[in-house]
Amino acid sequence: MSEEEKRAAPNIPKDQLTPPLPKRFYTDVTVGDAPGGGFQILLDGRAVRTPKKQLLIVPTRALAEAIAAEWAAQDAHIDPSKMPLSKLAITSIDGVTGSMREVASDIVRYAGSDLLCYRAEAPATLAEQQARTWDPLLSWIEAQSGARFLLAEGVMPVTQNRFALERIEDLVAPYDAMQLAALHVMTTLTGSAFLALAVAKDRLSAEEAWDAAHIDEDWQIARWGVDVEATERRERRRREMLSADRFFRLLAAA
Repeated sequence: MSEEEKRAAPNIPKDQLTPPLPKRFYTDVTVGDAPGGGFQILLDGRAVRTPKKQLLIVPTRALAEAIAAEWAAQDAHIDPSKMPLSKLAITSIDGVTGSMREVASDIVRYAGSDLLCYRAEAPATLAEQQARTWDPLLSWIEAQSGARFLLAEGVMPVTQNRFALERIEDLVAPYDAMQLAALHVMTTLTGSAFLALAVAKDRLSAEEAWDAAHIDEDWQIARWGVDVEATERRERRRREMLSADRFFRLLAAA
């Protein structure tokens, strides 16, 4: 399209460009035993399948019931944005199961430039707050991994040694596809593999990890005030973090 055509084109609101949500096509939502083990979600008795036509099967009834509750809560239309547990389960099955090595490697890549290793040079109050919150967590991950991690000040990068990253690989290796999916979400949302592992290993709650990941941002807010759009985006991402943590917990629930 030429510049003249672009200028002449009607200014269509963004909401009109969004594909319409699919209509709810079912009445009853139940949980059933899956063939081969695990639990599946049934819509009017028919098993839910992923976009890649895989059965939506999860290992615990607690998680299956929580996912079923998301489907049951839909109104006239099905809104995926209100179904975070379903989304994570589908991502695990369609996107992570066949790519576990790549997903684990991406988590380790975050550890190579982990948020907790990058410290402010100034002001002193921010640097002190980072140290007060992050130093115990860094000591914990070093104790867990048996490796030492280098710190950087300002924006100058540091290269973590291969041994340290291999120890993080060892910490990530035991997780299955669904656990990895949740761990990866928490890592990308916080910018820290260390914080995600601290949540997974019950060193921190998800809320504590979220707060620890936003020390710099909270300091800026206290100094310059709140940006409404940024606050809304942050709240959406916080809810994603809490959903990933809940998904992870439900994978181990009885």
